[in-house]
Amino acid sequence: MGVDDLVVWAPEALDRESRTAFRRAALAEVETTLGDAPGRRLVVDLSGTTRVDSAGLGALIMLQQRAAELRHTVCLRGASEELRFLLVLTRLDDRFEFEPPGA
Repeated sequence: MGVDDLVVWAPEALDRESRTAFRRAALAEVETTLGDAPGRRLVVDLSGTTRVDSAGLGALIMLQQRAAELRHTVCLRGASEELRFLLVLTRLDDRFEFEPPGA
């Protein structure tokens, strides 16, 4: 993990119920902490996340899009095999970096 990384923790279930609060909080952190100084990383820690549905996936994509607009990268830490498979299946895996839990 780099010194300039911003880490946000995803909820246990990133789904229709939690996506809006997670997305708002994470986007606020991106805007205030990362800002428009390019080249930093947003690390979404999914180590404690047991379920991601399509709404949660949408929240991750929205975060990635905003980070990309500000020229930052998004890293998914501790993404489950199921989530990684879903990202590959939807051809969205190349939008993210991946790290094992606790990296």
